[in-house]
Amino acid sequence: MKTDSYALKVTGPNVNIWKSRRPLLTHLDVELTERCNNNCIHCYINRSADDVNAKEKELNTEEIKRILREAATLGCLSVRFSGGEPLLREDFCELYLFARKLGLKVVLFTNATLITPHLAELFNKIPPLKRIEVSLYGMMKGSYEAVAKTPGSFGAAFRGINLLSENNIPFIVKSAYLPFNKDEMDVFDEWAATIKWMEERPSYAMFFDLRCRRDLKAKNDVIKKLRVLAREGINIITRRNGNYAMEMDQFCSKFTRPPGNKLFACGAGIRSGCVDAYGKLQLCMLLRHPDTVYDLKKGTIEDALTTFFPKVRARTASNPKYLTRCAKCFLKGLCNQCPAKSWMEHGTLDRPVEYHCELAHAQAKYLGILRNGEKAWEIRNWQERLSSFSGGLHETE
Repeated sequence: MKTDSYALKVTGPNVNIWKSRRPLLTHLDVELTERCNNNCIHCYINRSADDVNAKEKELNTEEIKRILREAATLGCLSVRFSGGEPLLREDFCELYLFARKLGLKVVLFTNATLITPHLAELFNKIPPLKRIEVSLYGMMKGSYEAVAKTPGSFGAAFRGINLLSENNIPFIVKSAYLPFNKDEMDVFDEWAATIKWMEERPSYAMFFDLRCRRDLKAKNDVIKKLRVLAREGINIITRRNGNYAMEMDQFCSKFTRPPGNKLFACGAGIRSGCVDAYGKLQLCMLLRHPDTVYDLKKGTIEDALTTFFPKVRARTASNPKYLTRCAKCFLKGLCNQCPAKSWMEHGTLDRPVEYHCELAHAQAKYLGILRNGEKAWEIRNWQERLSSFSGGLHETE
């Protein structure tokens, strides 16, 4: 038996590992708070750090521990703490240690501004076992704080990043393509390459989601204006990924086909889920339609996974435009259209989102799967289109 100032480590044969059946849950997302100390212009969830009403409604420490404990008993292997900014929680260290003592690997989504020497020491002594993911929105004070809308946040972010690096804590960085920082991509990529845990170029968000609570129309209007046009997005993706066409050839051969009237083509809610800051279990981080969330204050994760979520996933589309377009469109694998996107954009589960339709068609034209003016849901010989796609093709007249 070994002790230190943070945890008790026990070794021995008495470890209860599931053997007889596949685990019901392998990963759980937990949004510890919707509050954030930054106010990023493109964010789909954040509330102000001093939002007292939101803070009072959040799950308390013991409620979160109960959820983590049940997750572990169901076979869960990892938990992702996100927000908002999860480090705003005064009990973050306690929750982090509790998750690690349960044997869970921890993924942390953070802006790094609240990383302290104490936290860095904790992560060094009790590693999360997953790389921390840091969102960084500019390489200069002006660009970063134009996005974060918080004075002093640029310096705080790099202090946090330096603490992670100095304490040899694995982390990666990611960003967003925005008017204030888009000219810094090369500088950001070069700097990111110096981080020893970065195995590939940093990712950039650019096809931004709207507010998933369907609040703040004015903020949604801003987010829509920040989205890149379809062709610009393709140019960025292909510029940064020289193997794009080859990778998409392989992807399309596996995942591109008409979905029919099924709403859920992904694995949301299958051995995974997302707990929001107030105790609602969601199929994914973005889907907050009231008919699709399960109240963990009144039930269990097991009941949600075995009874409630299967019923949600079995739902089919009824929207006429969805049935005549999306249901017959073979570009499903390329398209971000899903119940969560429909919910954020329209407040329903099955109304097509024109922006994502445009993005999917732009990719298909770039890859040579579609010709200019064609609509994918009108193509009947789509198998032939895919079989002739060899990668490296560009828009076909």
